[in-house]
Amino acid sequence: MLFSLMSSQSAHLPSPTPQQLRAAVSEGMRATVIGLLVSTILAVVKLGAGILGNSFALIADGVESTLDIFSAVLVWGGLRVSGAPPSEMFPYGRGKAEQLAGLAVATMLLAAAGGIAWGAVHEIVVPHETPALFTLPVLAVVVIAKEATFRILRAKGGRLGSHALSTDAWHHRSDALTSLAAFVGITIALVGGEGFESADDWAALAACVVIVWNAIRLLRSAARDILDVSADADIHSRIRRLAEEVEGVRGVDVLRVRRSGLVLIVDIHIEVDADLTVRDGHSIAHVVKDQLVESELPILDALVHVEPDLSHEAQPSLSSGKDAL
Repeated sequence: MLFSLMSSQSAHLPSPTPQQLRAAVSEGMRATVIGLLVSTILAVVKLGAGILGNSFALIADGVESTLDIFSAVLVWGGLRVSGAPPSEMFPYGRGKAEQLAGLAVATMLLAAAGGIAWGAVHEIVVPHETPALFTLPVLAVVVIAKEATFRILRAKGGRLGSHALSTDAWHHRSDALTSLAAFVGITIALVGGEGFESADDWAALAACVVIVWNAIRLLRSAARDILDVSADADIHSRIRRLAEEVEGVRGVDVLRVRRSGLVLIVDIHIEVDADLTVRDGHSIAHVVKDQLVESELPILDALVHVEPDLSHEAQPSLSSGKDAL
């Protein structure tokens, strides 16, 4: 008796996203807007201070903050699209939009690092004046603001399971590191005096290495989710326990779990009494599906496959021919 269950009716769409998903998407979008406002204000401050204070590191930092604005818009859009309910065209929802937004943000990080590195090398080669002293307090405020934004977005991204939000958080951390490097470089330039004018440019170049490292790490993480890498072992264990709690389920043979944005898609093979009727097996599969979808886990849909449990069937006699005579 082998059959699969998607829902009570074959034409029925997958179960709706859990109520928590809508609240999670809204919370993530609000957090993204906060990051957007912070990036906009700091981009203007850094660009203005960098131009007036003769600091390329601060100008480059302002350019990186400008990219933060676009990345925040991408994340906001990705969250909004991923939170849309399933439809005929998208029966599993549009959760992958969230990972695509994460990929786009990580790519922008790489582009920002390349642009900053190019400008830093140019400034190192071409002599210029020492940065102004007032750029230091500006950078100190920037580092504090960006680090605070990073911590807020990372906490929310981790709690909501949002890759795009976590990626955006690390974008703010990269910005904070760039600002910190600029602070150190300008300090060296001011203390060292003549001959140390390019210290802030070297600092900007060093910050690019950190940005590239973060971007590559985030790209790999987003790519893993898009390629449907299996969910964590803890999630597998919780789903297995939920299924085995259902009366009539003797075991779980196969379990596959993949992430799609903020939700999970489950394929599970349960074992039941081999002598059950198709109707009874179908009923047990329904209970398993409901148990999973209605659990605290953000499971959008569960495909339940029923298999006969043959472990309790009588084994054939192994008596010898002599005993049979």
